[in-house]
Amino acid sequence: MKDSNRDPVSFRHRATAYGVHALTASGIIPASLAMHEIIQSDCDPRRVFVWLLLTTFIDAIDGPLARRFRVKTLAHSIDGRTIDDLLDYLTFAFIPLMLVWRMNWLPEGLGFTVAIAMGASLFGFAHLNAKDEQNGFFRGFPSYWNVAAFYAGLLHHWWGPWPVAIMIWVLAGLTVTPIWLIYPNLAPAKHRTWLLAGAGIWALLLVAMLPLYPQPPSWLVLVSLVYPILYSAASFALRRNRKLELDDSTEPQTSSRKPSAAS
Repeated sequence: MKDSNRDPVSFRHRATAYGVHALTASGIIPASLAMHEIIQSDCDPRRVFVWLLLTTFIDAIDGPLARRFRVKTLAHSIDGRTIDDLLDYLTFAFIPLMLVWRMNWLPEGLGFTVAIAMGASLFGFAHLNAKDEQNGFFRGFPSYWNVAAFYAGLLHHWWGPWPVAIMIWVLAGLTVTPIWLIYPNLAPAKHRTWLLAGAGIWALLLVAMLPLYPQPPSWLVLVSLVYPILYSAASFALRRNRKLELDDSTEPQTSSRKPSAAS
């Protein structure tokens, strides 16, 4: 006899799973508003960063929710990874780099630099090993151009356009370089808490700088750099440890027995 209570529960679970897809796709709304601000004649980068911060928040929570509500199983007709990758490229690379170009934060005649960074991000996103989800790492600089754009405005205000260009060239190179940075949501449990808490505090520091952007107090900018430095150092240390663990697990076991005459 068919269990009549099973279908409603199944429907609710599936509806929730598809709701997670809808949440991921909703990132297009703040992304559109960010782009709308960029094309204004009196573009205020602070408004753009607020919209990009909202897209980052959506991106941060949709992954854990997708795993929590088994989206790959219950809403498998839609590939959430495709939605996520498209929106990530738009909001983490294209829009923030367009802001750098729009605000003239690059040296005159070098506006094409943003196209180089966009191209590097395309290859970064398309790389087959762009994400090592099993071990919790990104390959290369993970196209955090929204953060780079934020600091680009500060660099331009203090030291002019050339430091901005150099920063973008370096990060574009790192985007296609086989370095590995930790994915905070997928970090080992003993590191996940401080990585996520640190990211939250870092985001609050960036928000605190917005009212006076691009002229916040120097000490606040210096404090905001602590987390990226710790994050980078932790990424290299965790990747090295993981590589050592893998090397140890694949090292052939030596036998203590003496070889037989037949050998």
